[in-house]
Amino acid sequence: MKHFFCAALLLGSSQTLAETLFVTLEKDNALAVVDPIEGKLLQTVPVGQRPRGIVMAEDGKHLYLAASDDDTIQIVDTETFRVVGTLPSGEDPETFAIGPEGKRLYVSNEDDSLVTAIDIASAKAIKRIPVGVEPEPVAVSPDNKWVACASEATNMVHWIARESLQVVDNTLVDPRPRGLTFTADSRQLWASSELGGTVSVIDAATRKIVKTLKFEISGVTDDKIQPVGIAIDKERKWAFVALGPANRVALVNAQTLEVEDYFLVGQRVWNLAFSPDQKRLYTTNGVSNDISIIDLEDMKVSKSIGVGRYPWGVAVKP
Repeated sequence: MKHFFCAALLLGSSQTLAETLFVTLEKDNALAVVDPIEGKLLQTVPVGQRPRGIVMAEDGKHLYLAASDDDTIQIVDTETFRVVGTLPSGEDPETFAIGPEGKRLYVSNEDDSLVTAIDIASAKAIKRIPVGVEPEPVAVSPDNKWVACASEATNMVHWIARESLQVVDNTLVDPRPRGLTFTADSRQLWASSELGGTVSVIDAATRKIVKTLKFEISGVTDDKIQPVGIAIDKERKWAFVALGPANRVALVNAQTLEVEDYFLVGQRVWNLAFSPDQKRLYTTNGVSNDISIIDLEDMKVSKSIGVGRYPWGVAVKP
């Protein structure tokens, strides 16, 4: 299992950072800046209240983070680490996604059962789309055809057509969906169900479930296996699923849809992000207040880095 990541990470002659991680710290109201290669916490930056979702702009110059208790999306300069602007997110933003063209954000508003579509350039909300009760995860298909949102209380994935910004279909999934990820070819949407203990693999053309994945870990009771964040490599060979208080990340063969292994990481693993060359996977571990680094060439956890209280979201700057 050492053959699927082949892109090379090129370091400049000035020996600048190969990449920088930005991690939201929900209980510190802060953003951790991490050098994952050296394994160092570089800086902790104050941001808004209860920061959770975080997305890097395509050019790497800015990142967007949801300050949930401030009811806003903050824009952070990735060089100065300062908040340089805000976007009108609606109430209680938690997670959001950016369109592949880099011009729009789609934000879930849990308290209002809405998805807010925001035009980044004008900093204006262009539409608020009614969805199910307690929406949280949002994903945009790479072909820009779909905006998908899942509602925790309705137990549905809502398929919003990108052109009309209207819900055109729904897919019933297992209880409390918490993560959504499209494959790079836009053919599948993977939805994790925290209370169901499953991941639904959904065909995007039909919006039907093609397989429901379950997880079994020796010595871990079923109630501790709570799937949340999902990461799938660009070639759709491997998928990784954060399993919450099971303190594991599942390795799934994305072609056969079979679970092949588990990585033991920190406590209460929430979300995942690849390094730019997809040779490493970064996890946020809320209860142990650290991140784990999984070496995807050796297929093992290589190190952990303390970052602050309750790390939740993670974004990577090349």
